[in-house]
Amino acid sequence: MNKELIIRSSSDNVDFALLKDGKLIEFQKDKENNKFSVGDVFLAKVRKSIPGLNAAFVNVGYHKDAFLHYHDLGPKLPSLLKFIKSVSTGKQKNFSLKDFSYEKDIHKDGKIDKVIHPNQTLLVQIVKEPISSKGPRISSEISFAGRYLVLVPFSDRISISQKIESRAEKERLKRLVKSITPKGFGVIIRTVAKGKKVAELDKDLQNLYSKWETVCKSIPKAHQPSKILGEMNKASSILRDIFNDSFTKITVDDKDLCEKIKDYVFEIAPHKESIVKHYNSKTPIFEKYGIERQIKTSFGKTVSLPKGAYLIVEHTEALHVVDVNSGNRTSKEKNQEDTAIEVNLVAATELARQFRLRDMGGIIVVDFIDMNSAENRKKLFNHLRDEMKDDRAKHKILPPSKFGLIQITRQRVRPEMNIKTKEANPNGTNGAEVEAPIVLIEKINFQLDQIIKKGHKSVTLNTHPFIAAFITKGFPSIRLKWYFKHKKWVKIMPRDAYTYLEYRFKNDNGKTIKL
Repeated sequence: MNKELIIRSSSDNVDFALLKDGKLIEFQKDKENNKFSVGDVFLAKVRKSIPGLNAAFVNVGYHKDAFLHYHDLGPKLPSLLKFIKSVSTGKQKNFSLKDFSYEKDIHKDGKIDKVIHPNQTLLVQIVKEPISSKGPRISSEISFAGRYLVLVPFSDRISISQKIESRAEKERLKRLVKSITPKGFGVIIRTVAKGKKVAELDKDLQNLYSKWETVCKSIPKAHQPSKILGEMNKASSILRDIFNDSFTKITVDDKDLCEKIKDYVFEIAPHKESIVKHYNSKTPIFEKYGIERQIKTSFGKTVSLPKGAYLIVEHTEALHVVDVNSGNRTSKEKNQEDTAIEVNLVAATELARQFRLRDMGGIIVVDFIDMNSAENRKKLFNHLRDEMKDDRAKHKILPPSKFGLIQITRQRVRPEMNIKTKEANPNGTNGAEVEAPIVLIEKINFQLDQIIKKGHKSVTLNTHPFIAAFITKGFPSIRLKWYFKHKKWVKIMPRDAYTYLEYRFKNDNGKTIKL
């Protein structure tokens, strides 16, 4: 398994495409004007509490107030408030918490209006970015994420990732981390810490502690509300969370950004520094690696699957709905149940990719093709779980219901990735839009494969003149690629009467080939 990270930089955006064996599995954008990213720390002011919701609205500088629920206050809130007050007045100049006198913890089932008040100063962290008409969601349980560890002030717990299965390794890591953790701080040990030595863990811990000191030093002079610590740049945060030895290439089209990434990779994995390369070519980087094409064919309402099956993806305010269709797929050797499980397994694999690609969050309902066999339903459920193991977002999958539906909840911390895959209709009718040519070509490609397999000697494609030009332009053209693949020349016949999306395959007798 080879992983590649392709990074495209422009004046106001940086785009990150993660490829697994050449296939796009994750796509993210880093906007320069995004002032409210997950992990950012703010000195904020309480606007008002809402007892009915047991929550408060807090001013963090966004045009909509941030939402703070009682359960996100953390049990150590009184100690945090006391510390902020002491630091802001200059009484507390030692930020180590070693000799800090703690206050009594708040009750887990308490009321928010009893512990915080309007105009009160709070130290908060963004846990969910603004989505749609809602402001950010925040927490006053501050944490600082590093490569191997997460540092949690006002805590004494040493927790460890459940993905580390070896009991001996868990005990080793806990013992090492406990010996280097300063008093008054808790630590969460991340999965990538597995097998690391104490020197590497200590270096990571010291970097995180310096962030805590930066926050504390900023409090006395900061106005309210204001950001006092921003999350690291997107490139570094992505590498921090997903980088491992399976990465074979990191390609960046911006020289300055390339140098920064090279420095960061050298810091976290010196033996991998050489995989970071600067891309310098007239061909756009996303075109070179086929990413633009994959984006166009992956983000539409319809997602094509092998053997003619496809997904229909619908989005509503409350949830996402996905319908799995077998399409024109037929197999004489298999019965309906075998066909259903085969299509469903392929759909489950693509769904796991789509969730990460689009960053779909909240409630997702998938209507798979009905199956009568309980064994097949269990097989589908286990397969979907396995495919989503690499998904970094927290998620939960329920077994298929008696109606054949699978319900999924997936953590939503930022707006869903939405890429426009439609273009203006060239026929110019009332501003209507149609799928981009590349999306249509994907469908034509699949049907041509089926036609060639059936042994047709002569194949002619009748299509709209614009699509005909798209297929025949350039070198190598799409038609020439068909010839190399099938060893058969496809004749292209433009038809002015056809609509933009209309096309037909004809045989040597001029009759339409039906699949």
